Amino acid sequence: MLKGVKLASVLAVASLALAACGSSGETAESAAPTEAAAPTVKVGMAYDQDGKGDGSFNDAAFAGLSKAQTDLGVEIKEVNSGAGATDAAREELLTLLADGGYNPVIAIGFAYSTALAAVAPKFPGTTFAIVDSVVDSPNVGSLIFAAEQGSYLTGVIAASASKSGHIGFIGGMEIDLIKAFEAGYNEGARSVNADIIIDSKYMGPAGDNTAWNVPEKAKTATDGMIANGADVIYAAAGGSGLGMFQSVKAAGAGYWAIGVDSDQYTVPALAEYKDFILTSMLKRVDVAVYDVIAAVVNGAPLVGIQAFDLSKEGVGYSASNSAVAEYAAAADAAAAKIASGEVVVGTKVE
Repeated sequence: MLKGVKLASVLAVASLALAACGSSGETAESAAPTEAAAPTVKVGMAYDQDGKGDGSFNDAAFAGLSKAQTDLGVEIKEVNSGAGATDAAREELLTLLADGGYNPVIAIGFAYSTALAAVAPKFPGTTFAIVDSVVDSPNVGSLIFAAEQGSYLTGVIAASASKSGHIGFIGGMEIDLIKAFEAGYNEGARSVNADIIIDSKYMGPAGDNTAWNVPEKAKTATDGMIANGADVIYAAAGGSGLGMFQSVKAAGAGYWAIGVDSDQYTVPALAEYKDFILTSMLKRVDVAVYDVIAAVVNGAPLVGIQAFDLSKEGVGYSASNSAVAEYAAAADAAAAKIASGEVVVGTKVE
């Protein structure tokens, strides 16, 4: 696990003041030492879509924010872009936070790219960060995750767990970011079974933000995969992933779902599906968010490209469901090869 940076406390000792006493011979009194209070760091968090409660990407960011609030004593403010938000609306949110003295300001999701590129230069004294995108500004930290590496591990697990030799992938918006999840998943599965059948379906084309919130469409797509013989399905589709869980649960014993971003086996809102969630691909947005905040608290902001891969434990797989233990050795062996550079995972679907 990436280690958080501990908050350093600063002790300031007040100078002793001698009081003038006149000719009466009274002794001088000294002022008592006082401790200067360190200014509280104010953190602004701008969530994508509808914010917390997705059991995935935004909730992972909130977990990092909450840890920073508890461990580092920071003050927080959270805003949501909402579904269908424009670049102008996102720009207003980021400006609102920066104007309010929040520093750092963290944008959750590539959808903030254009807005952040416009806002960051206007506030050179504010540290910004963005997840899943690169914004070229000296005061921006670009938090990039090797999702293809974590997805490779889930592919190894899926192929190892499949009894039919047929698995599936549900994607949200059909963009390069999600294609990398699919590419890694496919490569990992084929490393176990070169002849495995892999079905794939996206919930919308590039630019269609509804792709992240159409669980009914994901359920229909998953139903079709299961009808065709798939018995393990992986979804990287935001809120649409709920439909995949619903479909796998309805299929019953012998079918598995694989979650994404957070450990979805432990998400309260998904508790009714947990017995069918074999594992989740962990994208440690929580770790990245915490590191960004801790760095500002300690006076050394993280800017530029910040890569979170397997070698830094920025991605991985969850083991909360004991059923995955049977496949852990294979996944861990694959992780070691990726971390060492012996295996290089692609980001393009072949």
